[in-house]
Amino acid sequence: MGVFKRLMTGAAVAAAMAGGAQAQDDPVRIALVVKALGIGFFEAAHKGAEEAAEELGNVEIIYTGPTDTTAEGQIEVINSLIAQRVDAIAVSANDTDALVPALKKAMDRGITVISWDSGVAPEGRQLHLNPSSSPLIGNMIIKLAADHLPDGGEVAVLSATTTSTNQNVWIEEMNKVMGDYPGIEVVATVYGDDLADKSYREATGLMQTYPDLDAIIAPTSVGIVAAAQAVVDAGKVGEVNVTGLGLPSEMAGAIESGASKSFAIWNPIDLGYSATMLAYNLATGEAEAAPGAEIPMGRMGTLTLDDNTEGAMADPFVYDASNIDEFKSIF
Repeated sequence: MGVFKRLMTGAAVAAAMAGGAQAQDDPVRIALVVKALGIGFFEAAHKGAEEAAEELGNVEIIYTGPTDTTAEGQIEVINSLIAQRVDAIAVSANDTDALVPALKKAMDRGITVISWDSGVAPEGRQLHLNPSSSPLIGNMIIKLAADHLPDGGEVAVLSATTTSTNQNVWIEEMNKVMGDYPGIEVVATVYGDDLADKSYREATGLMQTYPDLDAIIAPTSVGIVAAAQAVVDAGKVGEVNVTGLGLPSEMAGAIESGASKSFAIWNPIDLGYSATMLAYNLATGEAEAAPGAEIPMGRMGTLTLDDNTEGAMADPFVYDASNIDEFKSIF
């Protein structure tokens, strides 16, 4: 516990001395650092973080991030948070390794650091919260395409950035289970950098390069919407099915038009909520991030950490015409 105590913030020490309680006028300041501002998925995560803060009663959420999905932008944000002496940083990383020096500096200053959604290398954080297990996600994204291709077919992947931690792991896990889906061929993987216009152009290019393409798998909430619009504009609804990971509010039109038959996502509200609960419990000394540790996540249960101090929140959930109306107004 010696190392852990040295990492405790001033707020954590005060909480520990008070048996975990903390004065309302001395809140735990938790910074939720997202890949970029203005993305619906992260806006929903912010709502979950605020829900956790309200439940805890003595937490201030600082919702922040760069204007574009770059490591440089996040490093600038992190350095600013260090200067503000926040109690905890919970970051969805644009780059696995590039953020490590800045985050190590934060931990050296006594700031709790966790990553969520898109991970940081272990030396740059205390734990990582996966939204689901990577093997389950990898299987899910190819299964969503294969379920509508009983005779096999050509599929392509439209990812975010080449350095996006989570995207790369999910695609790797997808490739591991391709033997379970005979007749399905992945003909290309392209990158839209989580930008709507570039993702649209990449999807259009895929349909032009591969005229027999049957599905586009986009494991990114920006890319999947752009790909669905590209399919509509190309007049290929019913020929090319767009699937992957997306938000119900943003994909409702694609389900209605038929550009997408189904897609999946965990609930980003739950993800922001869980990340906040974890950061709070570490920052206040209520829990320690160590292999095998079980850390409370409020209504989301408990996160069990593996040997890499990572854990999974929940399984991905499939949305289609049968349930999209129920969820599209939520996130």
